Parts: sequence; C-alpha cells; structure tokens
Amino acid sequence: MSVQKQFGIIVKMPENDPMAAPHLLGDDWAGERWFETAEERDRAYDGMLHNPGNYRKGDRPSIQLSKIDPN
Repeated sequence: MSVQKQFGIIVKMPENDPMAAPHLLGDDWAGERWFETAEERDRAYDGMLHNPGNYRKGDRPSIQLSKIDPN
C-alpha cells in the first residue's frame, strides 16, 4: 500500500514575467511537488527560497511558491 502525498508546493511565475511569453513557457505555466509529510515539504520549500547553485551571481529566479496542506 502506497502512502498518499498530501503536502505540496505550487510553483508559479509572477505576473508579467518575461518567461510567460507564448513562445516560452506561457502565462499559465505552473508546477507542483508533493511530499508525504509537512516537514519534508517545509524543508524543500526553504531550499527553494534560495538561489540555485547554477545561477549567475546577481541573478534571481522569479517564482512564486505556495504551500498546499490537506483539507
């Protein structure tokens, strides 16, 4: 029996982001990541708040993160 992953993170782009152009990601681009526990989700969320190591110095990712909790 598999454990249902109930805790998630929604990743979206801010309004008017250049990557939302139709020939790139499009304005309705979004992603979700799911976790079994709130603790796992919160660790991933905190990590996603920091710049990825492959970004140039001074560059900032333009993403909006939202936590998903079970109803």
